[in-house]
Amino acid sequence: MRKRSGRRTARNPIRGPHSALTDFLASNNISAAQIRDDYEQRLQTAQQQAEQEAAQQEEAEDAVEDSEYQPDSPEEQTKKRKRQQAIEKTKKSKEFARRKARRAGEPDDDDDALANEMVDEKQRPMNPGQLANCKICKKRFTVTPYSKTGPRGGLLCADCSKKQKAPGKKAPAKKRSSGIGRRQNQKTLLDGDVSNGAPSLLETCIKKVGDNIDNIEEFGDLPPQLMHRLSQILSRNRAVNSRTLELFLRPQYRSIDLYDCAKLDTDAFHKILASMPGLTRLNLRFVTPFKDAVFEYILDRDLKIQDLQLDSPNLVSNGCWRQLFIKLGPQLQTLKLWNLDWAFDDETAEIMSNNCTGLRRLKLKHLWNIGDAALKSISSLKSLEHLSLNLKQETTNEPLLQMISQLGPNLRTLSLEEFQQVDDQLLQNIHDNCHHLSKLRLTSNATITDKGLADLFRDWKNPPLTFVDFQKLRDVDTGNPAGPPDPIGLASDGFKALMEHSGSKLETLNIASCRHITHAAFEEVFSEKKRYPALKSLDISFQLAVDDYVAQCIVRCCPALTRLVVFGCFGIRDLHIHRGVALIGLVTAKVTVD
Repeated sequence: MRKRSGRRTARNPIRGPHSALTDFLASNNISAAQIRDDYEQRLQTAQQQAEQEAAQQEEAEDAVEDSEYQPDSPEEQTKKRKRQQAIEKTKKSKEFARRKARRAGEPDDDDDALANEMVDEKQRPMNPGQLANCKICKKRFTVTPYSKTGPRGGLLCADCSKKQKAPGKKAPAKKRSSGIGRRQNQKTLLDGDVSNGAPSLLETCIKKVGDNIDNIEEFGDLPPQLMHRLSQILSRNRAVNSRTLELFLRPQYRSIDLYDCAKLDTDAFHKILASMPGLTRLNLRFVTPFKDAVFEYILDRDLKIQDLQLDSPNLVSNGCWRQLFIKLGPQLQTLKLWNLDWAFDDETAEIMSNNCTGLRRLKLKHLWNIGDAALKSISSLKSLEHLSLNLKQETTNEPLLQMISQLGPNLRTLSLEEFQQVDDQLLQNIHDNCHHLSKLRLTSNATITDKGLADLFRDWKNPPLTFVDFQKLRDVDTGNPAGPPDPIGLASDGFKALMEHSGSKLETLNIASCRHITHAAFEEVFSEKKRYPALKSLDISFQLAVDDYVAQCIVRCCPALTRLVVFGCFGIRDLHIHRGVALIGLVTAKVTVD
């Protein structure tokens, strides 16, 4: 073994570690020492040439001074003529005009001197390896073929050359930092997503599928929850069309949710109904192509739809709506309609109420053709547990009070938006008849008083609410920002009564634009000893009384808070929040996250 090892050593003597560059140079017969010697020799030659040129120029100047005047030779006359032509041409150039503008008012702003200087710069040879001083920073550097000329002549070092912007050339774009930009961060905050670290693998895969939906041929055996999430992503990307629709059609599924159907046609809607015969839940948004033919197809196939949600089906006529309610009314349990500005009038609402006797959920938002008569018809739906209304026609108090009196004992959620004429009688009616509510929304009203809201919550037999939305309950007289002596809308007393009644169970609270709540009321509600363990989402936008102290008290009193909206709260300048809280609406304030 030793002899064999010795023979190997004799053939391959150990010379120490070699880099890849050393091996490459050796394999190509390139010597690093020879490269260094050649470089030093070039530098030395350049210096010698520069010294010789300087000595020759000095001797020539001395000779001119000592000799008498002699007439120019033809060669010298030709050189002078060409130089004069170059000077005249330089004076007409844009670069000459720019330099002259920069030197305006300086002692050396003479045209001939500037033109001669520019001609000398062009004729001056650039000798690589020559040492020179930078015209801007005065640093000594080695001239290269890529050395640039300064704005007032002379050569520039490498650092100053990079800082110079070429005329007519755009500055290089700033390199964008890695990670998600500010716009993406704000979008994520508005969605309420404040997850720490990277998103889950499941969410990443779902988004990747949504981004490459044109290359997907089949979803496979995905559960309904993931199908619903994919539908949301595709709807946001405006990618739901006749081709991608095929991915959601599953005969075994009983529900379909599509939130952007603007690119679908009548045949696509027919395909949904034909491919899913057991459909019981139909949730389609932005269905502007939806026509009578689709409803007629539903009636002919005798589908067992129990949950119908449609947004913007404006091409459906009143007659077709009435036929639908007569045929499917007894089996409907949920009806939600949005944005109907042509069809669906009071008579249609009456037929709906007479035939849909089993309705438990009813939502009618932004319907233009129904009013007091429709409210009276809705009052007969004794089985309603969830009611949400937002009508464009002005209504009076009496039909609304009658509706609350008859439906109130059975209601679990109540949402009344933009009912401008209602007053404290409605609040008293809710106090007397509604004892099972978990959600209450009253918005955009300038008639309800703070005293009426306080009386609603005091001694109310209803259990604590989990959802409250009182945005824009305020006086709208811009000539009197402080409001009348008796506060209009949600003010200090009503706010304190609300939090005393429902604060222990409240999960979502929106009091945006209720501008008459005082700083003292906020301090009392969010005092050091108070805690609201269930409150997750709070909107206090445009509350001028909120400052850093109040905002910090809110964060301390709401340990479960995940979303805080503070648009227009200009008193907040420096806020410390917990990790996991989506703070929305601050622009210039300093925010610290622990």
